[in-house]
Amino acid sequence: MPDALAAASQLETVRDLLRWAVSEFRAAGLVHGHGAMSALDEAAFIILETLHLPVDDINPWLDARLLEPERRAIAGLIRERIVSRKPAAYLLKRTYIHGVPFHVDERVIVPRSYIGELMFSGIFGGDTSLIDDPGQVTAVLDLCTGSGCLAILAARFFPNAEIDAADLSAAALEVAQINVDDHDLTNRINLLHGDLFEAVEGGTYDLIITNPPYVAEAEADAFTPEYGHEPMMAHLGGDDGLDIVRRILDEAADHLNPGGGLLCEIGTGRDILIAEYPHLDFLWLDTEESEGEVFWITREALTA
Repeated sequence: MPDALAAASQLETVRDLLRWAVSEFRAAGLVHGHGAMSALDEAAFIILETLHLPVDDINPWLDARLLEPERRAIAGLIRERIVSRKPAAYLLKRTYIHGVPFHVDERVIVPRSYIGELMFSGIFGGDTSLIDDPGQVTAVLDLCTGSGCLAILAARFFPNAEIDAADLSAAALEVAQINVDDHDLTNRINLLHGDLFEAVEGGTYDLIITNPPYVAEAEADAFTPEYGHEPMMAHLGGDDGLDIVRRILDEAADHLNPGGGLLCEIGTGRDILIAEYPHLDFLWLDTEESEGEVFWITREALTA
């Protein structure tokens, strides 16, 4: 690409930089999907986060003129995004779920679970709540916690719950600790190291949430550079992507209290699970961006 800093010196406003960044991203053939679903979204995120502005809407700032150090900082990040192919969240060490900020780096995948979207949609505490009274939930497990984002959101929606957050990756738990500290939740969230339920040593819960690795090997082999920057162990789920999901299904009932349930994201393996577990009464939950990629199942359904 042309010298980014020289180009930026000719751009005066947020609108100018946004247009230029989108053009450069599209020309470079970048792939998006790590908290930003398009070149426009990712360019806006880089600009707003760099300027310490709210990241939800760039429109109020489009005609704002920038100082030279601001232009240089933004142009440098745009250049690095193109050259390195690292998602902007890694470059900025920041991502958001419904406006809630989280530290992120290459020790974890960039958080983008549909479970976070579902939590904010009212599945816990809304008119069609999966749990009658979220205030009665006292024990939650976030399995394969990664950055800890779902455990932190669970603390928001279940105010009386103590939350265990487990992961096999010690490096991921280091990131989760940063986020737990940042959100002042060290008194409510326990970070546990281990392989799935081995980490909880027989503990039982009113709710288990999990976004486990579920990418098939062939799909992982075809990853673009953006996805290749993420830790592979957080993606790989075996030949068809569902090896870890099967383990969770087989063991979850032993770790759920009566009336409890499992909320699990599985990617695109719905038909495989339905065929393999015809006796299980899955409730499939859709979001604005997904269809049939998250299921809910109760302890009673798992043991029927």
